[in-house]
Amino acid sequence: MTAEGTAAEGTAAEPAPKTGTPAGGRWVSALSLANLGVWVGWFGPLQLLLARQAEHLTPDHKASTLALVTGVGAAVSMVANPVFGALSDRTTASVGRRIPWVVGGVAGGAAGLLVLAGAQSVATVIAGWCLVQLALNAAFAALTAAVPDQVPQRQRGLVGGWLGVSQVGGILAGTALATVAGGVVAGYLACAAFSVLAAIPYVLMRRDTPLSPAARPPFRWRTFLGGFWIDPRRHPDFGWAWLTRFLMNLSYSISTMYLLYYLTDAVHYEGDADNGVLILTALNAVTLLSTVVISGIRSDRSGRRKSYVIWSGLVISAATLLLAVWQTWTGAVVASLVLGLGFGVYTAVDFALLTDVLPTAEDRGRDLGVINIANALPQVLAPVVAAPVVTHFGGYTALYALAGALALAGSVLVRRIRSVP
Repeated sequence: MTAEGTAAEGTAAEPAPKTGTPAGGRWVSALSLANLGVWVGWFGPLQLLLARQAEHLTPDHKASTLALVTGVGAAVSMVANPVFGALSDRTTASVGRRIPWVVGGVAGGAAGLLVLAGAQSVATVIAGWCLVQLALNAAFAALTAAVPDQVPQRQRGLVGGWLGVSQVGGILAGTALATVAGGVVAGYLACAAFSVLAAIPYVLMRRDTPLSPAARPPFRWRTFLGGFWIDPRRHPDFGWAWLTRFLMNLSYSISTMYLLYYLTDAVHYEGDADNGVLILTALNAVTLLSTVVISGIRSDRSGRRKSYVIWSGLVISAATLLLAVWQTWTGAVVASLVLGLGFGVYTAVDFALLTDVLPTAEDRGRDLGVINIANALPQVLAPVVAAPVVTHFGGYTALYALAGALALAGSVLVRRIRSVP
């Protein structure tokens, strides 16, 4: 039986720990590895492979093609995550309500990566990327919902820290696989294989929260669709948490989406730009890893969330402003190191904060899916905002100044959350 009694006991799956029982190290490790695989499936393409395909297929319009592909894919992600989260809340499989969606999502994501590997047109790239987004969001929604299902509140900062490690590890591993695999096709195949292998330990543990058919409420379309609107007037802390996460992620998306083109067009990096992106990603990972777990532990022990989120947002803002005013390789290196420090703290503690403001225990998958719109929507808006700014309104200086302003706004508005210290 899991926390707050959200699910009935099942028979086949290993039951979740009782309320207040800390999650074990083996389960947290398997969960983090499965998350890492999902991030590899996303960021191998996002960091390099999609940009290279856009450059190959439409060399004169590479930026707009990349914006189109990532924008459509993010729109799919924005819808898929809360829908799959809500479906997992209602799943009554004997192995549990989350694991079936992890299995199906990872398999579908790998299939999408194979479609991308063979794509010879922009239309096929869009179709393949939409399949990747659709399927991996099913897996991600289920993995994310497993945390409030099975982890007591006092341990969520720590678990959020390890999920932050898996996120940056996935970005780094995805970028490395895309770089060293030996081409775009090999890069996609490597990412697909990694995503599947990384999910196996978590699935084999079969630790889930089964839901009995008798405990599942009757399905009604009106209730199901209406549940995705969470009134911020009734749940203001949830609303502020959503808005601040949206602003921070929009800042981060703007900062990273055009990094390859930033190195070639603004920094005029003399080496291989792919390797340049990999170096910056690795440096960012080093400083992020130095803060992500320890900040989660310190937040758990102190019982405080907001102060960590506010200060980390200010650090992220400072890093993006460095990219705006110091457009050299040295400046990019320093900014990556600073960005990692801030994003490490933010990733761990903001996730714990979000699980503290969910409106209902019975609909965690759906509610976290709504929160994840704040992750996906910025990917839709970032290219729409960034492309005209780079082309017509001040170039990369204006772009990264805008990213800094968004992060600053996000960190300030966190203060409006009342129920979390």
